[in-house]
Amino acid sequence: MKPTRGKTPKKTPRRPQQTNKAKDPVEVYCRLRPPNDDQTDVCAEVLSDAVLLLRPSETARVNRIGELKETQHTFKFVFPPETSQKTLFDMVALPLVQDVIQGKNGLLFTYGVTGSGKTHTVQGTPADHGLLPRCLDVIFNSIGELQAKRCVFKPDKVNGMDLQTEADAMLERQRKLQQDLLVPPKTPTTPRRNGGDDWQNFPYVADPTKVETVDEDNAYAVFVSFIEIYNNYIYDLLEEAPTSVPSTPRAPFKFQSDDGNGIAPQSKILREDMNHNMYVYGATEVEVKNPEEACEQLIKGQKRRRVAHTQLNMASSRSHSVFLIRVAQAPLDPEGEEVLQDKSQVCVSQLALVDLAGSERTNRTKNTGDRLREASNINASLMVLRTCIEILRENQTTISNRIVPYRDSKVTHLFKNYFEGEGKVRMVICVNPSASDYEETIHVMRFAELTQEVEITRQKEVRFDTGLTPGRRKANQMYREALENFERGEQDANFLLPGRPGYSLGPPWPCLELTAASDSVTLQNLIQFLVDREACRRTLCEDLCRKHGVMRTQLLDLEKNNIFLRQEMESLQEQLTGKGKDLERAKKKIENLEYKNEVLRRTAQLYDEEKKEMENELKSKDHQISSRTAESRRLRQTMKAIEQTKDAKWEKECDRRMKQQRLELQNKMWVKEEKLRQLKEIVSKDGKRRAKSPPPKPTAPPVRLNHRRSRSASGDRWLDHKPVCNLDTETVLQPQLKKKMTVSVPDVKNIKKTDKYLLTHQEEDSQGEIETKLIKGDVFKSRAGGHSVQFTDIEVLKQEAPPESRKRSASEDIEEEHSGDWTDVETRCAIAVEGHDRRASAKRHKV
Repeated sequence: MKPTRGKTPKKTPRRPQQTNKAKDPVEVYCRLRPPNDDQTDVCAEVLSDAVLLLRPSETARVNRIGELKETQHTFKFVFPPETSQKTLFDMVALPLVQDVIQGKNGLLFTYGVTGSGKTHTVQGTPADHGLLPRCLDVIFNSIGELQAKRCVFKPDKVNGMDLQTEADAMLERQRKLQQDLLVPPKTPTTPRRNGGDDWQNFPYVADPTKVETVDEDNAYAVFVSFIEIYNNYIYDLLEEAPTSVPSTPRAPFKFQSDDGNGIAPQSKILREDMNHNMYVYGATEVEVKNPEEACEQLIKGQKRRRVAHTQLNMASSRSHSVFLIRVAQAPLDPEGEEVLQDKSQVCVSQLALVDLAGSERTNRTKNTGDRLREASNINASLMVLRTCIEILRENQTTISNRIVPYRDSKVTHLFKNYFEGEGKVRMVICVNPSASDYEETIHVMRFAELTQEVEITRQKEVRFDTGLTPGRRKANQMYREALENFERGEQDANFLLPGRPGYSLGPPWPCLELTAASDSVTLQNLIQFLVDREACRRTLCEDLCRKHGVMRTQLLDLEKNNIFLRQEMESLQEQLTGKGKDLERAKKKIENLEYKNEVLRRTAQLYDEEKKEMENELKSKDHQISSRTAESRRLRQTMKAIEQTKDAKWEKECDRRMKQQRLELQNKMWVKEEKLRQLKEIVSKDGKRRAKSPPPKPTAPPVRLNHRRSRSASGDRWLDHKPVCNLDTETVLQPQLKKKMTVSVPDVKNIKKTDKYLLTHQEEDSQGEIETKLIKGDVFKSRAGGHSVQFTDIEVLKQEAPPESRKRSASEDIEEEHSGDWTDVETRCAIAVEGHDRRASAKRHKV
């Protein structure tokens, strides 16, 4: 039998853990950006130190956005537009700096719409530093004299710190120095201008603020990192250019590195250390010893940061930038000289300053392509941040225990430990008072209100329980000062030199006086004292030999290093000698180049003068062209207006003529129909009388088209050019050509074979009749061997209708008087009939 498989037990829903730990709410501050000079319509106003008034704009009223009423929003503190960077730093960032020096973590966000002043708040200007440079100034002002030597603290690449002795640190410093000397200098390139040049050219003015609560028995080291989150990928802005291009599609575009190679950087991944803290794996951590070095790293990363021009901002941040300041500290040894070589006693605190990219709307920025994809990723990450805040607030205010989706975005995943109690979180909401940003500002205010309701567990105090005597550093300094003064002879001879405990063979000699010959106690004490003293001496000799061996080993190592350094110095000396010769050649080459440069400068000056003259001439020509263009445009418009007027006039005239001809044709048709009807009646009534009457006289034959005899009747050969569009007319006189060649489109061969040329041209006259023109010419042979036509005569063939009006006879008047049944039209029709006997008709009417 097969064993039965047990069912998976049903999981019980998780319940929120009730802890008694102290919690602090997330402190949210608001900073109002000063309005622009040409900005009159504002939607934000500071009512008090903690209340901001937001009124709807005219655009919101037209679009019916929101409740269309003024709203008030409360913050920890509201900074008016005239607030200085120093005031903002003292209230917002200085407490975080104090916590970092004491071993606690801190996180500072800047949030707001694009163009609201977030980057200015974090970085500031060279004349007025922002939060980030001031944090560095305060940290180095506080631990300046307490810093350990370079390379004593060394990152272990897994979010921790390793310790090295002074000797190992010195060797590593020498090795780095040798590497720097052997590496050839980098070719200077023109970096992208993201504001770094202004910082480099402007004198650095440090903030004098200093934190007093610093443990003097600890040694400190400061490390900085600079990363950005672009399209939900993490990139190291301080990383040197990689040697190969990665094959993974994680780097969407190339950047300009310091050595001029445009190689795409490799995106980084997030990992979790042994303390369940998130960190960027493989990110560059640079040890800095003063604010100037830290600002150099800031400028280096700022040149590589993604910025672009949009409709709302000239240099809009296209990524979230994170500047990490890590302070490592460890206690000193009992002598107060070196760092205690115990990794468990090392404390690493971190201050993260995050400049979030601004939320954007596509209908305002008009972004397309890469800019549109960047904006969508920015808005998505900000939406995940808001979702995490909402779920944290729901879990704290209700009994639910929903999972916070930190992993949906790299921003929330990187700083999830801060929201779970690993540090203090503060946020600065930057607001642009422009009325055009009212819709986005409303959403920012709602997010700020939600964030203030989230509470974070307070971080525990960090204490170093080493059991060593406090004040070791000061005691060591006093000993060294006293020793130097004693060696220089500046101290009194009776001065007791404070120092460290030295070597001794034991307690002082006992009393050796013998009081009696049988006094064995003194002898036994002397023997025991000598045995102990010899044992102590043997132990000290063994320790001295051991130390001599250690010293000899160190001397051998130093001698080997010295030999190696001497060889390196000789090679460097040879290199310097070669470099000197190269320098001399370079100087001569520079002199030649300077001479050529002077010649080129003069030539360029002449060219510049000629260029200016040509530019002036070009400007005058452009002015003439523009004036002529304007004149031609004006004439064109005038001619167009005249043409439109003439077209309208001719259209009206044509319509009038068409209507007139239509009426005339209708009248003619009506007259003909009436004539036909009267004729039919006459034929039907007088059929018998017509039979008895004699036959009518024969009518005249129709008119025959006559051909006139003209000059065309000669024996010459004619080329009759008749276009296809011509119509046959009934003109009485028609041209008669004996020898002719009729063509619709003549060519050169046809012209060579003829002596005369005739062109038939038809057009419509003002009365609407077709008018035919016969254009005649002679064909001559030209000197070049060709043929030419010389026009000699133009004949016009025109056809006109006779007038319709005629005189009426007396008989017709008599007939009209006696015809009571006929109308005037019938009378005219009866008279117009050819061959009709008017007398018989009159007699008939009289009867």
